[in-house]
Amino acid sequence: MPYLLFVTVLWAFSFSLIGEYLAGQVDSYFAVLTRVVLAGLVFLPLTRWRGVEPRFIAGVMLAGALQFGITYVCLYQSFRVLTVPEVLLFTVLTPLHVALIDDALNRRFNAWALLAAAVAVLGAGIIRYDGVSGDYIQGFLLLQLANATFAAGQVFYKHLVQRYPSDIPQYRRFGYFFVGALLIALPGWLLFGNPQKLPTTDLQWGVLVWMGLLATALGQFWWNKGGTLVDAGTLAVMNNLHVPVGLLINLLIWNEAADLPRLALGGVVIVASLGVNRFGLRRQKERFA
Repeated sequence: MPYLLFVTVLWAFSFSLIGEYLAGQVDSYFAVLTRVVLAGLVFLPLTRWRGVEPRFIAGVMLAGALQFGITYVCLYQSFRVLTVPEVLLFTVLTPLHVALIDDALNRRFNAWALLAAAVAVLGAGIIRYDGVSGDYIQGFLLLQLANATFAAGQVFYKHLVQRYPSDIPQYRRFGYFFVGALLIALPGWLLFGNPQKLPTTDLQWGVLVWMGLLATALGQFWWNKGGTLVDAGTLAVMNNLHVPVGLLINLLIWNEAADLPRLALGGVVIVASLGVNRFGLRRQKERFA
């Protein structure tokens, strides 16, 4: 869990940087492409290609295409038809996708993990809910696809590491992730990018470098590695912990308005969902002991 907690804070801080310095100023497809390229430059020189199971390589590439590539394309497209509060509201369903996809891959139904994910969704919803407009079906579906691909990438990677154990360290078997992401990000930029909205200041370039080297390269690796060290219920819950952390960082650093009672209540509910998951794990162990 330490990996997941660290990346939660890292991504929460990075989201604030995007909102302050990139959103609406720098083309989003260029930002995604830049992040993937920089992350690839970090990991590809370290990546082993020989002696690695080809199916593992292909699987990690698929995880990267799903978890980073398709997810971010859908996310940016959703902003065309949804308001920001609606986008925030509809992204809180990711834990449910994590729990359901993990159950599907394991051919089982873990009611406790699903319940914990639902409680985490409730907590994030308490914090983020701000009403929705009448015509939002298209945006809702786009974001459910983004939620599903982000969840699928995490769960696939977790299962790949379990299925193909190796003495080669994980960081030497992760560069394929960014190759897969590039297969989505590059066509996205070529098809939908706006060359007129490239970065114009050193600060914007600095934020992109931060996002590429830290939030994307180290963040994606540590998040996925952390996911291999916890059960699916905990991984599902952790997908919504960034909500209170991100709002708290915005409040402390940029003094943005926040509903503190809702933030506190939602945060307590999300933390409580971890307790629900641990209780379920304990009950399962007792049942099969």
